[in-house]
Amino acid sequence: MQQQVILAYSGGLDTSVILKWLLNKGYEVTAFIADVGQEEDFAAAKAKALAIGAKTVVIEDCKEEFVNDYIYPSLQSGALYENRYLLGTSLARPLIAKKLVEYAIAHGIKNISHGATGKGNDQIRFELVFMQFMPEVKVIAPWKEPEFLAQFKGRTDLLNYATEQGIPVTSTLQKPYSVDENLMHTSYEAGILEDPELAPPAEMFKKTLAPQDAPDQSFEISIEFSNGLPIKIIEHASQKVISGTQLEIFTYLNKIGGNNAIGRIDIVESRFVGMKSRGVYETPGGTILHKAYQDLETLVLDREVILLKSCAAPKIAQLIYNGFWFSPEMKMLMAANQVNIAAINGVVHLALYKGNVIILGRNSPNSLYDHDVASMDRLGDYDQTDAKGFIKLNALRLKKQKITPNIKQ
Repeated sequence: MQQQVILAYSGGLDTSVILKWLLNKGYEVTAFIADVGQEEDFAAAKAKALAIGAKTVVIEDCKEEFVNDYIYPSLQSGALYENRYLLGTSLARPLIAKKLVEYAIAHGIKNISHGATGKGNDQIRFELVFMQFMPEVKVIAPWKEPEFLAQFKGRTDLLNYATEQGIPVTSTLQKPYSVDENLMHTSYEAGILEDPELAPPAEMFKKTLAPQDAPDQSFEISIEFSNGLPIKIIEHASQKVISGTQLEIFTYLNKIGGNNAIGRIDIVESRFVGMKSRGVYETPGGTILHKAYQDLETLVLDREVILLKSCAAPKIAQLIYNGFWFSPEMKMLMAANQVNIAAINGVVHLALYKGNVIILGRNSPNSLYDHDVASMDRLGDYDQTDAKGFIKLNALRLKKQKITPNIKQ
């Protein structure tokens, strides 16, 4: 009896070659495609996998779950890896891995395979989830198998093998960079992008216009939040109201963000395995919401909470990036984040203009801003004479330092 394996399948070059390789090794293969919002011809991908020899092809729509349970919790936490990256690829991997495990357990499949390379982060993000939820799993990762590595040194060997085996692929030797896409972002790496000094080709981008091609007028909107979630968007010029599911709202933000060149970054990042790598990302909707959350929080969260949140956010980003979405420490940090979400109610007014998200104003029923106290034209219930003692107490420890300033005459 043939051993069964479930393969995380994308329909691209690597996983198509791996599918054929597994078949030649004697496995019965189920190809699993998770729809996380990538622009993909799923019918064509399914037909391709079946033509190569897969016994079964499963396509699961994960978009709603991706937005609700992964994208929004990350954005609400303020997670930003190395102060730049909104973690699009990193967020999709634990969801895909969980779906693979669920299917494998339900169908008695003991082997799970993926096409992530031994140099990257995705191998960790996948395999940590496999091992956590299916401890006895056998992971087949061809890019870490000596036999596979001896046969395939890189993309050229994969393309040649695909030609020999009659596997149709869209990758070419002239366009060797890889693309990963989901609702949150599109990422580009490898090939010519491995030279961090070279600018990415203008025609590469899929989700966003270049700033110079974006409209010359700003696009103004208001986003209304309720309990940490955007529930309504109003376009200022047309007064058009956009509401609906979180997926529909996020899809709309991706569209208007892309039309206004929002969310492009080109970075050199630190992979978990130790090396530096160059990545180019487009995250239009996520960038808009990241800026809106940041702004509304300044109005509704206490300063000490903001400080603690700003300390926790880099750790949450690191955990997401490194593949620890389901870890106990992540669970603890996200539970703390839930306390803040209840206060995130209100409206943020902003303008999108040639790659910039410009905050125009904000209001909230949970506002901690008191105009009478803050105003320079009113006393309110703030006694300014109290500040004398406040300053003296804060200066006490500084006086004990006995530091003489170096004053130039």
